[in-house]
Amino acid sequence: MDTLDAGRERTIRRLLRKLAKQRVVQVLQPGNVWVIELAPKLDEDGEAALRTCWLRGWVEPISHDAVPRGDVANLTQPGRELYDTAAPIYRLTDSGWNVIHSTRQWLIATFAVAAATLIATIVGVIVTAAA
Repeated sequence: MDTLDAGRERTIRRLLRKLAKQRVVQVLQPGNVWVIELAPKLDEDGEAALRTCWLRGWVEPISHDAVPRGDVANLTQPGRELYDTAAPIYRLTDSGWNVIHSTRQWLIATFAVAAATLIATIVGVIVTAAA
């Protein structure tokens, strides 16, 4: 894997960790509008990373373009609407949580230690039986 691919993978995993940190802090009425704290801002690279996570099964959309999206900074500018687009909300799947917590690497490391222990035990039994 070259450095460009490694950089993209880092961006994808960073976005996945940011999605894991988002939380709903308030539900505005009327309209049932969720105010989400720590939501990642999606630029062109972020959108590609999000779609890659979706493709890999790490995230899934809860709703398609059903949630109004805006930035609190828009409120400081006169004449600007709070909600300027509609977008989906994504949730992490079990696979996404496993990627964040490196479950696969722990599983491989545990298997390697167990295999080394088995080999050492077999060698010890053979050496003891030969003596």
